[in-house]
Amino acid sequence: MRILLQQKNTGLYLKNSGVWLHDAAEATDFLSSTKAIAYCAAHKISGVQLVLKFDEHHYDIVMPMGSSRREHHPQSASAR
Repeated sequence: MRILLQQKNTGLYLKNSGVWLHDAAEATDFLSSTKAIAYCAAHKISGVQLVLKFDEHHYDIVMPMGSSRREHHPQSASAR
């Protein structure tokens, strides 16, 4: 199994920083989902999903990644 990053809107796979390809065989294998997620955080990459690629493609698993940023909504101040 290979662990890849894929752009959601184009279907392209990450080869290295800034290089995206159609061919999954040439894409970077992150070896673990934790490493792939850390790479996205370190390089501020969004709009991607994790793809677990197997030799038999019908077993491939696509896992959408949500934003790691959480919006902060301060509580409204009480009335004066």
